[in-house]
Amino acid sequence: MAPQLGPHELQHIFSFLEARDLLRAAQVNKVWNEVSKTKELWRQLCLRRWASCKAFPVVVGTQTWEQYYFCRSELEFRMESGRPQDFICKAISGHTGMIEQLAYVSPHEYRFDEGARSVVCTVSSDCTVRAWDLQEGSEIWSSAVQPAPLVNVVAYPQLQLVVTVDTQGLIMGWKAETGSQWASFSLPASCSSMEACDHPEGPFLLVACDEGTLYTMTVPQLQVVSRIAAFPHSSVSLTCSPDTQWVFVSAQGSDLGPKVFYTQPLLHLSEDRLPVSTTLPIRRGSRACWAPDEAARLMVIHRDDGGVRLVITTFELKATKSRDRVSILAQQLASFHLPDTMTPHLMQGHGSQTILLTSRSELVLFTIHGLQLMAFQDHQRPITSMWVDPDRVITAALDLSLRVYVWNKKNTSPVLKSCYHLLGGSHRWASGFTHVKSDSRSIAGVEARSTGTSILRSYCFKVKLG
Repeated sequence: MAPQLGPHELQHIFSFLEARDLLRAAQVNKVWNEVSKTKELWRQLCLRRWASCKAFPVVVGTQTWEQYYFCRSELEFRMESGRPQDFICKAISGHTGMIEQLAYVSPHEYRFDEGARSVVCTVSSDCTVRAWDLQEGSEIWSSAVQPAPLVNVVAYPQLQLVVTVDTQGLIMGWKAETGSQWASFSLPASCSSMEACDHPEGPFLLVACDEGTLYTMTVPQLQVVSRIAAFPHSSVSLTCSPDTQWVFVSAQGSDLGPKVFYTQPLLHLSEDRLPVSTTLPIRRGSRACWAPDEAARLMVIHRDDGGVRLVITTFELKATKSRDRVSILAQQLASFHLPDTMTPHLMQGHGSQTILLTSRSELVLFTIHGLQLMAFQDHQRPITSMWVDPDRVITAALDLSLRVYVWNKKNTSPVLKSCYHLLGGSHRWASGFTHVKSDSRSIAGVEARSTGTSILRSYCFKVKLG
């Protein structure tokens, strides 16, 4: 009689199987059934399929790795299919003005328990900030009417904190769970750009104002740690790198070359410690984005030397440190001219070498070397907003639709598949989507109404709880 394999030998063999094979093995006998349900086997299956599981160890606090695997697989299937039975759509109203911006307060985690919910905060021209439960389609809280219309909001999900700014430059911190005010700071001019940053030394807030100054503030105290005159007397825009080590700053409508700041000195600025920055060797940098998979890779749209054609140039940034100073080296990796027919207004990066651009109603993908990978003309009217993450791309447009695309991760080169539309309300009452954002299990869009107001429209995808 052949010797029987023990549990340890079986577990080693089973570690080479896929999920469907483990389910078949579980039906052989009692021993195989017990081994096939081993925690480590399903944990390895999850990590092989979703490397980001390493970043969220708490997600498996209320279910087994096996339950997590099947819940997340089901959710991904539904989000890729987009059939009417896959999601619940809710129209959520409450603001009496236009919604200017929204931010997810719920962490981008794949949780499958009763405590998992998608929460967003919105700011509006009606001078209020509000929090919404997208699954329930209900308002959680609303602030009192503020002195001026609110124009921007950013969130710190781990701190359960949101920060808003109004048209007069008043920055406010709010507790995301209750809506109580936390801290405040008044800018000397209106805010032109604001971004939340989660730095290894602690979270901070970057703010640019219309007088050309860049502020770095602690969170949640909103205390200024540095104040830099980046572009005097100019409206400034900024974007922070994914690892929060770099900040791209440009003056809107200026011929001056944009600057890149190294953020670490901004957090400890003193009289004997100057900011560390470099001016990029380009003219009229209008838009920029970062490559998510490369810590210091920056892509910038700008004018060529003749000031006529649009160019995208990619830089690799490096901070070199000597005993008494830090300097920045911006090395050009690639550059190419955009087609004359394109008028890009939105720009995002994916992976390490892919650039996504929107031009009117078209979505186009390029490599950093100028090879056009794909082009989509799914919308009938101009695209107004674009959401890009490692799993999907979502575009919002004035044709009252959201378009969902999914990355095919089995290909070595980026391949984006156009999947389905999510429709808004009636053209009689609405004039199109103006914003879109997403988390692990929902999509939130801002739908502008012909009455001069906005509503939230949520699409929450169904999944069985673990």
